[in-house]
Amino acid sequence: MDGNILIVAVLGCVALFAGLFALGGGSSAERAAAKRVSAVSTRAQASRRGGAGASAADPADRRRKQVAETLKDLERKAAKAKARPTTKQMIEQAGLTTPLSRFWIISAVCGLVIGFFVFAKTGTIYAGAGAAFAAGLGLPRWVLGFLRKRRQKKFLTEFANAIDVIVRGVKSGLPLNDCLRMIDQESPEPVGGEFRLIVENQRVGLPMEDCLRRFLERMPLQEVNFFQIVLTIQQKAGGNLSEALGNLSAVLRDRKRLQGKIKALSSEAKSSAGIIGSLPIAVMVLVSIFSPNYLDPLFSERTGNIMLAGSAAWMLLGVLVMKKMIDFKI
Repeated sequence: MDGNILIVAVLGCVALFAGLFALGGGSSAERAAAKRVSAVSTRAQASRRGGAGASAADPADRRRKQVAETLKDLERKAAKAKARPTTKQMIEQAGLTTPLSRFWIISAVCGLVIGFFVFAKTGTIYAGAGAAFAAGLGLPRWVLGFLRKRRQKKFLTEFANAIDVIVRGVKSGLPLNDCLRMIDQESPEPVGGEFRLIVENQRVGLPMEDCLRRFLERMPLQEVNFFQIVLTIQQKAGGNLSEALGNLSAVLRDRKRLQGKIKALSSEAKSSAGIIGSLPIAVMVLVSIFSPNYLDPLFSERTGNIMLAGSAAWMLLGVLVMKKMIDFKI
């Protein structure tokens, strides 16, 4: 009994450490982007202070002041939108309409089923309770995160094309709202659905700035933040919208091209990490098939349980380290 409690305690500590390790460096790209926006705001403010005595009524100086204030406000809103999302926000970002209560019911059922299966196989209530807890809280959220990332990737695939639609429409003389309506009607999901929500929010009287803020909350991507900054600054300070959006479209395509290059260069490392991570499990399954009684001491003996728990903990830590080593972000 004491050995089982020790195993559960060791697994809990290692899982906590691994979770903190996995979440520790995930926001470096966001911090770098916020630092660049802050640097732009600081330079604009310094330029404004340096020329205040000579050109206080200069339109360009007033425009720089307005742009700096807008950037600072957008930086605060973007930081709030990029905070760790709640479960309800993750469901919305994954494009699902499942109520939050139903999601928790599904999680509870999943945890109970897997916990009962583990308890029936091992005969240990601690192992069943640990499996139920991990499956009930971890597995549904993992599936939700997978659906969320897959939807974001599909969105980024068509987002640059949607911006090109706005550029061509503005150059031909169409207002911005008509261009957004064209994207709603012609673009595939999820791009069409997101712009449809912007159009519907405008129809009920919501300002464009608030529509873009909600857009960023539903799709918390750096590319959407760029789009929000361009439209907000153009509405408040003026400027050539088609040229600004054309440059943004070129930047987004270059980012996508660079991501593809990074993916190609890191494919070998990812394949090696996948093989190394799956090899112990594959060997264990094959040994269980060809020699069913060979691994029984790992599950029936206290020493075997400790060895199995330690191996699982080190395996998890190694997988997380390899994930950090091959996870490249721009």
